[in-house]
Amino acid sequence: MLRISDPKKSIPFYTDIMGMTLIDTLDFPQWNFKLFFLTTLPEGEEYTLTPGTQEAHDYMWSIEGTALELTFNYGTDDESFKGYHAGNQERDGFGHVAFNTDDVYAACERLEAAGVTFKKKPDEGRMKGLAFAYDPDGYWVEIVKRSEPNQIKNYFNFSQTMLRIKDPSKSIPFYEALGMKLIRGKNYGDFSNYFLASASNVDESVDYSALSDDEAKSKLSTMFGPVLELTHNHGTEKDEGFKHYNGNEEGRQGFGHIGFLVDDVYAACDSIREMGYGFKKEPDGGSMKGLAFAYDPDGYAVEIIKRGGIDFGDKKVSSE
Repeated sequence: MLRISDPKKSIPFYTDIMGMTLIDTLDFPQWNFKLFFLTTLPEGEEYTLTPGTQEAHDYMWSIEGTALELTFNYGTDDESFKGYHAGNQERDGFGHVAFNTDDVYAACERLEAAGVTFKKKPDEGRMKGLAFAYDPDGYWVEIVKRSEPNQIKNYFNFSQTMLRIKDPSKSIPFYEALGMKLIRGKNYGDFSNYFLASASNVDESVDYSALSDDEAKSKLSTMFGPVLELTHNHGTEKDEGFKHYNGNEEGRQGFGHIGFLVDDVYAACDSIREMGYGFKKEPDGGSMKGLAFAYDPDGYAVEIIKRGGIDFGDKKVSSE
């Protein structure tokens, strides 16, 4: 989840420019915020449901893939709002989201023609051939080349969310316990990247631990759905006082959380509780019963939601 200041800018960026589809909304006028859920659908697949309807809710909360959640707090579209914290400053945990494409150079020309600005263009910096664009709120959007062209028909597909972690020996088992699988780990000397995928992205016939790095990289590149990228800057695990900002601290709000659908929220939370990292919200806490926010080893919020959804108390759109 990313907080956005103006959906009139952010939604067209992610739909018209990055090729995502708005599949659902949850509007809470009683609490002055609205949620938007977007995903990359296979090229040519038509989405006919109206976001905000019960039918769209049913689709969203049974989705096999992954959605990008954007949160709009009423009033932040006013010129007086100073903006959200996009991350990537000292000790920030959230790094970026990413999209894969066949040709990064052509994609960046296309983005630039659409008025998108860049943190890094493909030939700038040490790492050639990849880019970082800015979304309307200044969040970094990495543009990554697919290792095998013409395998995915979409011009762009949502491919990553990156978080920095303190200690992979704690974070990787945590996310594996939530059903994710480690697809690739790469040591770059002073930092390492780990890429984990959910079940809908995983080929159960493949032993990912036995793959060479090139093979694992290729598997990642041809995945249609996004993965969770965990970045470990070496040495942080030895610093007892080190802690990343999780995106929810006062004055540093931007990134909010990641989420998982489960069959039984209460049973899932019992298992998570045994890992000992605690909860921001227990399933029966607060005004929304039946969903929870656990903490991962770095203090990132992890939303646990019942597959099929619950009665959120949102203002629904009529399907007629």
